[in-house]
Amino acid sequence: MVNTMVDPDTLNEAVRHNVDAALEEDVGAGDISAQLIPAASTSRARIISRQTATICGLPWAEEVFSRLDPQVHIDWKVAEGQQVEENQCIVELEGCSRALLTGERSALNFLQTLSATATLSRHYASLVASTDVKLLDTRKTLPGLRLAQKYAVATGGCFNHRMGLYDAFLIKENHINACGSIMATVQAARKLAPGKPIEVEVETLEELDQALQAKADIIMLDNFSLSDLRTAVERAKGRARLEASGGINEQTILPIAQTGVDYISIGALTKDCRAVDLSMRFE
Repeated sequence: MVNTMVDPDTLNEAVRHNVDAALEEDVGAGDISAQLIPAASTSRARIISRQTATICGLPWAEEVFSRLDPQVHIDWKVAEGQQVEENQCIVELEGCSRALLTGERSALNFLQTLSATATLSRHYASLVASTDVKLLDTRKTLPGLRLAQKYAVATGGCFNHRMGLYDAFLIKENHINACGSIMATVQAARKLAPGKPIEVEVETLEELDQALQAKADIIMLDNFSLSDLRTAVERAKGRARLEASGGINEQTILPIAQTGVDYISIGALTKDCRAVDLSMRFE
């Protein structure tokens, strides 16, 4: 199950937009190397995984080849979100040689990048599988690929935080300083956009109490110690959802999850992933 908050229509539009941009920057006025091959030439090819990975990005890769030649036959051997092993075939392609060669790099770029995000997300999710915590992504995404990477995070078994600056409040120190207090900032937010979720970032237990009094929906506990996280969970007691954030890594994530917080946000899911090694072989 993909835990994404992106609706299908919005996702489909993002796929089309991303592929438009990818083909524009790579193909431009035309692939002059591919034009060396006779227009009537056809080929068969396979995309192979060079490592264990969680595969993500099928809609993007399929859109690339379909855009270049709707007659290209695409036979996926794996499902979105499926884990593959080294040297496993992901997809078989058959059609116009020019279209396959022209689309190779753009398709692989999408698959390698999104599979990397999904693979890392699955790894982190596995580390806290024994707890009830939900792991969240952040806005630390590649420019232009926000929805794509958040979709990949969900494909890997984690969850999406807000999509951007428009769909939820995240009130930080500078907002609070400008408004005067946590209470004043939360009240202003409710007046400005009734119904929008309000999250407040706090750095101390005293600020936590102020955010609870202001009735914030979610409170982000920034760089809290394990002891203070446990205290925060006890004080909140269901009055607000709690999110741990700041410096989360493979060694610290399970102890943090075991404190009882509702969420842990991890920027590394989208900004620290390394492209999955895939290759396209022509037969």
